[in-house]
Amino acid sequence: MHVLLVEDDAVLADGLGRILRGHGMQVDVVGDGLQADQALARGGYAVAVLDIGLPGIDGFDVVRRLRARGAATPVLLLTARDAIEDRVRGLETGADDYLVKPFATAELVARIRALARRNAPAPAVLSLGGLVLDTSARRARVGERALELSVREWAVLEYLLQHASRVVSKQQIIDAIQPWGDDLTLNAVEVYISRLRLKLADGGIAIRTIRGFGYMLEPAA
Repeated sequence: MHVLLVEDDAVLADGLGRILRGHGMQVDVVGDGLQADQALARGGYAVAVLDIGLPGIDGFDVVRRLRARGAATPVLLLTARDAIEDRVRGLETGADDYLVKPFATAELVARIRALARRNAPAPAVLSLGGLVLDTSARRARVGERALELSVREWAVLEYLLQHASRVVSKQQIIDAIQPWGDDLTLNAVEVYISRLRLKLADGGIAIRTIRGFGYMLEPAA
């Protein structure tokens, strides 16, 4: 995921950049509004994380110019301004979401991923071996057997299938599927994984535990 981070506080920008890269994101960092406008004009970003108070032109103007070009790049505003008027102005200008400083970095990561997912075209059908998820019809089967899945089980299995044969951590699963304000714990992820293993049993698909790292969905040996 290619992210543009626009923050004029060099220390904060460096820290946030390190955190996002640590979560597997490719991050470009710029420190003023004009640089942000030029970078966004070139395109190629999954999400732009944009401070409002910037030198040159402010974050509102950056978003306004972006939308005037017809670009749909998702924008997450970062601001120390907690007035309702500023939040409303940002959203009306064309931003997709906002976070008020100070914020938890885990929430920042989760919101970036959610915006990227919302904007990215997803394949209608995901499959691995005999496991098939039709995301349009919301139907799942393994072999000829239909799978009855809860909303959370579906979300976990879909994420594992999107990252098939790669190791994903419990925290990555939480960040990917957790709606705002919802409380999903590491223990809860273990419960959903256990349920999915039972439902996938004898289907030629396994969820393997990589101790100390996470889980990997793969064809059963």
